[in-house]
This record gives sequence, C-alpha cells and structure tokens, in this order.
Amino acid sequence: MKNRLLLLLILVCVTAPLPAYAGPPTEAVRANVDKVLNVLRDPALKPESAREKKKKRLEAIYEVMFDEIELSRRTLGLNWNKLTPDQRREFVHLYRQVLENAYIDKILSYTNEKIVFTREIKISENQAEVQTRIITSSREVPISYRVIRKDGAWRVYDVIVENVSLVRNYRSQFNQILSKNTPPQLIEILRKRVKQIK
Repeated sequence: MKNRLLLLLILVCVTAPLPAYAGPPTEAVRANVDKVLNVLRDPALKPESAREKKKKRLEAIYEVMFDEIELSRRTLGLNWNKLTPDQRREFVHLYRQVLENAYIDKILSYTNEKIVFTREIKISENQAEVQTRIITSSREVPISYRVIRKDGAWRVYDVIVENVSLVRNYRSQFNQILSKNTPPQLIEILRKRVKQIK
C-alpha cells in the first residue's frame, strides 16, 4: 500500500487552492504537480500507444522538480564520499532508473486522487518542507516534500509518505549493499538491476 501511495508522492495530483501562507517552496511544488496533472489528464496521452510519450513528458518534469544530485547524496549519506566523481555521476543516473521502475506504472495509473497543500515549514534559509494530504475515496494520506533552494530554484530532495522517507528507505538498502561490497560493486549491482528492468 505504501508503494502504491509513494507513486503519487513522486509526481502527482492536486486541485485544491494554496493556503494563504504558502511561500516559494509550496509554489514550486504546486507548479510542477500541476504540470504532471496536465500530462496525466491529456486525452491524447490516454491510449496505451502514447505510454512512451507520456513517460518522456513526465521525465522532463522530474528533471525540473527533483534535485537528483542532492537526492542521491542524501540517500548514500557518508558513503557518497567514497565514490569517485565518475561513480557519483553513474550512481545518479542508475538511481533515477531504479526509482522510475519502482513508481512509473503507479504514476501512470492516476485516477483523479486529490492533494491538499496543508503547511509549509521552514527548515533553514535554503530548505523547507511542504506538507500535503492525498485524498482518496476512503482515506487521507500525509505526504511531505522536502525541498532545497539552489541557484534561486526550489527542488525536491526527499518525499515522506506516512512518515516513511524515500531517502531513508533507499539509504538502508544501499548501506546494506555497501556493508559487504565496494562502491564499484554497488555500481555494478545497480547496472545489472537496471539491465534486468529493460
């Protein structure tokens, strides 16, 4: 169930108005979510034959909405420092494909769930948490987007669904791999996983 909801976190839904106190972080998340909705609701992209085109459009939004390097760095934690610059670049690329595989089908199965923006919390001068609730026919699910400002733009670096952090969840998995393997071996494991996906 949590994986099904995490899809909505990564890029989905909303029609509720912004609260009056919302600042630039909330506005940035809202703007990207609206773009996602436009893609998911586009009648021309509904047929199965348009699946790849829809995925490409969602990927373009992901690139703007998420800070892939920050997401990757925080996911690996201290292990990030053990990777060479080339390994880091490849990890970012592979990690993105792992995430896409885990959530793209769920995102594409969007069925008009709604999201309400409830609160914005300032973590620091350049970090904030945008809290939301996904409303389904039977329940409400809290989802928070953690964002960071770089070069004047607010971008997501973590998503928390029902108190489960995307970063912490994958950090646990990668820490387990790195407890028995070297960074090059981690990269090779991810290469094989991505190859199996394709």
